Amino acid sequence: MTTTIATTSLTAEINHSGAELFSFKTKSNNKEYIWEGNPKFWGKHSPILFPIVGTLKDNSYSYNSVQYHLSRHGFARDEVFELIEKTESSATFLLQSTEETFKLYPFAFELQISYVLAGNSLHIHYQVINKGNRKMPFSIGAHPAFSLPGNFENYSIQFEKEEALEYNLLENDLISNTTKILATVNDSVPLYYQLFQNDALIFKSLKSHYLTILETGKPILRVHYDDFPNLGIWTKKEAPFLCIEPWFGYSDSVESSGNLMEKEGIQILESNETFKSKFSIEIL
Repeated sequence: MTTTIATTSLTAEINHSGAELFSFKTKSNNKEYIWEGNPKFWGKHSPILFPIVGTLKDNSYSYNSVQYHLSRHGFARDEVFELIEKTESSATFLLQSTEETFKLYPFAFELQISYVLAGNSLHIHYQVINKGNRKMPFSIGAHPAFSLPGNFENYSIQFEKEEALEYNLLENDLISNTTKILATVNDSVPLYYQLFQNDALIFKSLKSHYLTILETGKPILRVHYDDFPNLGIWTKKEAPFLCIEPWFGYSDSVESSGNLMEKEGIQILESNETFKSKFSIEIL
């Protein structure tokens, strides 16, 4: 099942499976900004990452001395969300903990994802509620893939601020201690597939609150991630898309203890407390 929201100038479509955005278009020229999900390269569009982001060491973690198994990016992207609120230009989806999720993640939670169209932007709101009586460790993140038709090397990205763009490399899907500085040319980063030969680029700390995708030097789209402390950027070889991924948290390191409460980048939510964040996609 899908839900469509629209304004006079924009439309967005969301699949109830994973509350996943799979279309974001301008009405004037019917231009699609979200990757089509061709499984030849990557069969997703914009999955929700919860209750972890990235990969756990040995795909497992411990909590209160009990071992749990959780696959890459968590289970929310594979669950069916309930549509709980709808207007012409907005929609809110709900996922709640169940007996099945307790087997993977022993916490009572409520996860709401809201999509709101306004002006030239789509705003995506995240709300996590700890419904249990103990502290709840979690990570959450976005994984939107933006369609980049034509020659990939015609595109570049530009960060809001001039800064040393230090990123961590992945090693067997885990965060390594190896870091590099992303090179810029005329204040922007040229895109080429070799840049992603070791998978995603993981930025643990950035001063910039947004980045812009440019095509032959012309800005076409901007991702605002003010609320999010971490960022991933990723594509696959020869694939005509780029993922800009605002995160709270990231993969385990190679030295990880496996204790979820000690995981680097983890958020801790008190009983009955609510976590909120949002990011926006702006068409330029």
